[in-house]
Amino acid sequence: MTTAGFNGLTVAAFESRMAADMTRLIERHGGTPLVAPALREIPLEDNSAALQFGDRLMREGFDVLVLMTGAGTTALFEVLESRHSKGDLNAALQKTVLIARGPKPVAALKALGLRPTLTVPEPNTWIDVLSTLDAHRPVKGLRVAVQEYGVSNRDLLEALRQRGAQVTAVPIYRWALPEDLSPIKHALSRILAGQVQVMLITNAAQIDHVMQVVEQEGQTRPFKEACKKLVIASIGPTAGERIRNHGLSVDFEPSHGKMGILVKETSEQAHRLLDAKRTS
Repeated sequence: MTTAGFNGLTVAAFESRMAADMTRLIERHGGTPLVAPALREIPLEDNSAALQFGDRLMREGFDVLVLMTGAGTTALFEVLESRHSKGDLNAALQKTVLIARGPKPVAALKALGLRPTLTVPEPNTWIDVLSTLDAHRPVKGLRVAVQEYGVSNRDLLEALRQRGAQVTAVPIYRWALPEDLSPIKHALSRILAGQVQVMLITNAAQIDHVMQVVEQEGQTRPFKEACKKLVIASIGPTAGERIRNHGLSVDFEPSHGKMGILVKETSEQAHRLLDAKRTS
């Protein structure tokens, strides 16, 4: 039987930009929050890739532009509008197929007065991006630009090249560890001590940084052992894939990749999942 709410469980999360919202959500669903930001979003000091993309867009055009994130889409156009007028950019983009990876790039485009040509369906993974292109706009021989987010998605870029596309990566921002690592180190010490029952991952880069700090502390093996005793919930397949790549299990994914739904649905399943782990 499903237990409603975390009912006092300690829930670790590594949200940065929405840390306060995550704290409130965990509390609302009966958990004790342990929120330690794992990411610091840094604008690239040199926006040359984005500016070069804009110059090529205006001069010779692109056939397809894949927009991977809402924040990245907004940042890309802020860079482009520092050199080109909005009218000129919109005119150039009228000839470009705009692929939005889910609702956040769609919202960012709408704010700019633009609409996507195609929207990638849930769960919005890079494989879904490829499937959408294969079904509606095969890329062989086309000039395809990909707005990158955080870590470069080499699998997507290589798959596009294998399909015969001329691929241009357009990095807009990257992730760094927080300047102050004490909150994340405190959260990790609590996990190692067995004082955390649930861990929430809302971004694939979060688990990369968690494991980076764990490795720096020389605690990789104990951390992986500790994680076997708690519930790890991933916001979706992209983050889940990265979690598994680090040798950890994913115990739960929500019905939709939204933070509020992740917290709510994990709270409803956490006790059942913990009981199953303890008896296995």
